[in-house]
Amino acid sequence: MLVVIANNLPPAVRGRMKLWFIEPRPNVFVSGVKDNVAQKVVEYLLEHCPAQSGLLVFCRKPEAPGYRIYGLGDPKRQLVEISGMQLVHEKDL
Repeated sequence: MLVVIANNLPPAVRGRMKLWFIEPRPNVFVSGVKDNVAQKVVEYLLEHCPAQSGLLVFCRKPEAPGYRIYGLGDPKRQLVEISGMQLVHEKDL
């Protein structure tokens, strides 16, 4: 499973995402693509989206804790790793 949350995606990227993902809310995409396809989607997003996109990507992986988080941009959220577990830390306002 792959979940993509963005602040603002370029129109071309958003159009491509709509081919394989459902979009329950604007700029929130969910799909059950296979792991090898999910990795290619993550690579595509990181390559074609500017930092202003504010991406958070949650990707399923077979080993513990069961997911991998990728981030791009958005200084309000910081990815931290504690004891091998990735977490999203929201900075205090």
